[in-house]
Amino acid sequence: MGQQTYPEAKQLLITADGGGSNGYRIRLWKIELQRFADDQGLEISVCHLPPGTSKWNKIEHRMFSHISMNWRGKPLTSHEVIVNLIANTTTRQGLKIQAEIDSNSYPKGIKVTDTELENVNLFKADFHGEWNYSIRPKCSSY
Repeated sequence: MGQQTYPEAKQLLITADGGGSNGYRIRLWKIELQRFADDQGLEISVCHLPPGTSKWNKIEHRMFSHISMNWRGKPLTSHEVIVNLIANTTTRQGLKIQAEIDSNSYPKGIKVTDTELENVNLFKADFHGEWNYSIRPKCSSY
């Protein structure tokens, strides 16, 4: 979606919750971001919401009321039904949600070594570098 809309993009900004599987302490998150940066040739800047502040994510909150209205009174009988109801949600202003089921299997318990983490091309921001950082492709002109 983004690559089609912005084919010349050299950077990607991700805002992420401070906890969960994409939390700022998760080593595998950073390893996979490095792999994505290398594959796509993008510098990826990440800004994690500080712990306890995910409620500040305005997009989620702005859309959730519309999602709730869209599925009100409908039986949520399966993942497919839920995802389809979410994907068919729009606002009066024309905002739309893109949603699909990810049927891939993901292994659990993957360990990331200190050496693997040290090989991530990570640049911490001056302000709260643990929450705000960039990962640059390893073969890059930066």
